[in-house]
Amino acid sequence: MNNILTRNDSKPAIAAIETFNGTWPFRARYSQAPGFKMHFIDEGAGSETLLLLHGEPTWGYLFRNLISVWANHFRVVVPDHMGFGKSATPADRTYWLQDHIDNLEKLVVEQQLHKITLVMHDFGGPVGMGLAARHPDRIERIVSINAPVPFGHHDLPDRLAANVEHSPWFQWILKAESDGILEQVLGQLDYNMLSTLKLNGFLRHAVITNTWIRAYSAPFPSPEQAAGAIGWAKGIALGKHRFEQPTEEAIAMIRSLPAFCIWGAQDQTLGADHFIPLFTQLFPDAPVRIFPQASHYSPEDVPDEIATLVLDFLNKSRV
Repeated sequence: MNNILTRNDSKPAIAAIETFNGTWPFRARYSQAPGFKMHFIDEGAGSETLLLLHGEPTWGYLFRNLISVWANHFRVVVPDHMGFGKSATPADRTYWLQDHIDNLEKLVVEQQLHKITLVMHDFGGPVGMGLAARHPDRIERIVSINAPVPFGHHDLPDRLAANVEHSPWFQWILKAESDGILEQVLGQLDYNMLSTLKLNGFLRHAVITNTWIRAYSAPFPSPEQAAGAIGWAKGIALGKHRFEQPTEEAIAMIRSLPAFCIWGAQDQTLGADHFIPLFTQLFPDAPVRIFPQASHYSPEDVPDEIATLVLDFLNKSRV
């Protein structure tokens, strides 16, 4: 990763007070526990915590319409991964999956989070399940929203490979790395964010406003600040990501938890046929809700429906 960066820029790309015209009204908080300035929000209250984990190349903004609903009933903590959102982008770090798991673990321990419901999207799934493998005793429920839930699955490599064959995003990553342009293109996310999000997939074009584009583009004002998005894609191309391997005890503990899967059926980045079976193998009796008219960024396509469904699941599964 060091060849991606040319300067030691560890400052967050977005000012703490930035609300994007009131669409992100949440107070910014920061932790230094992971060794850099990691942004998170902490809304609502209660003994149970919803831990919302975003993926590529988004940040907590993806969950903005869900946070306000769920924070009326639960404590909601939403971190931005290193190199994303309002978190810093240190130049001396790598941005592989295992790094994001390490960072999340340090935040969770520092903030003393227990009774956690993991709400995961995209690569937030492998990050969250990595946390679950290390600290299964802290996890209360699992919610996958277009998020893989790798947890010691023997068929994971085959499913990943099969998905690549049908995914325009993953095919682009491999070709761009082979052609030597991956860093160049993703280093311009301040300019091409809309096309990147569209390639991954969303259908509700009514969400597209200047404010919306600015909110998603703002974390990446320069190639140096795009190291998080570049690193995740490059890690795929180079095989650098390492999935956390749970113990048999951890598998038994997590398998016994309430779980819920929501998937936008038109997701071409993470195909339902390839990744919903990971969920059903781990949670064979758990509900799965598929939205035919939603794609990869389902929290943008059907936010009200997701907010209501998950809240109903949370209330029904309360002990």
